[in-house]
Amino acid sequence: MDFENNKPIWLQIYEGICERILSGQFLPEQRIPSVREYGAEIGVNPNTVMRTYEKLTAEGIVYNRRGIGYFVSADAPDRIREAQRQHFMENEVPAFLRRMQLLDINPAEIIK
Repeated sequence: MDFENNKPIWLQIYEGICERILSGQFLPEQRIPSVREYGAEIGVNPNTVMRTYEKLTAEGIVYNRRGIGYFVSADAPDRIREAQRQHFMENEVPAFLRRMQLLDINPAEIIK
């Protein structure tokens, strides 16, 4: 995994796992790699992966079966989509619209 310098690694791992869930690489109710397995796979410290898994668990995207591992929640794709839509609408759309206005771009031009 290639990491960006301007964003925490654990957050990039979080985004990568969410993307894998949305793309169907990790399916609902499927076991995902353990903290150690995933850390070794992508070349990062297991503590960094653990921080990511804790965030995923807190958001209900994955859950832990004690002694078995982490699994994707049944509604994980919906949770991820909703959170990403909300972020997009609150952060990216306003910036995009401001940029359109500054550049005098008509919405019809975008639709084309």
